[in-house]
Amino acid sequence: MNVMVLLAAISVVGAAALFVALALFLRAIDGELERIGGPATRFVAPTNYLSKIRLGVRAIERQTDALAPQVGRLNERLTAIRDGLRAIDGNLARLIASVSRQERR
Repeated sequence: MNVMVLLAAISVVGAAALFVALALFLRAIDGELERIGGPATRFVAPTNYLSKIRLGVRAIERQTDALAPQVGRLNERLTAIRDGLRAIDGNLARLIASVSRQERR
């Protein structure tokens, strides 16, 4: 038998082993995902766990759409409050400095 033919045969066997291993691992992954996600339902209403979670997340997204404009207004008001508190902080710092100067006299 020629060396080239032997190497070609070994390459074919190696490629076949690779594809068999790949198929086995993909089947194992599919089994784990099936176990995690619940039974697969094709061409009917979704009943597996992952699709129920997706529908629940979508419902939450739809119900919280109205919050975005309110949060913008709230941020503006909180920024105004922050600026006011900074002004109060500055006034209190000046007041404390004045009182401490009066105590030294």
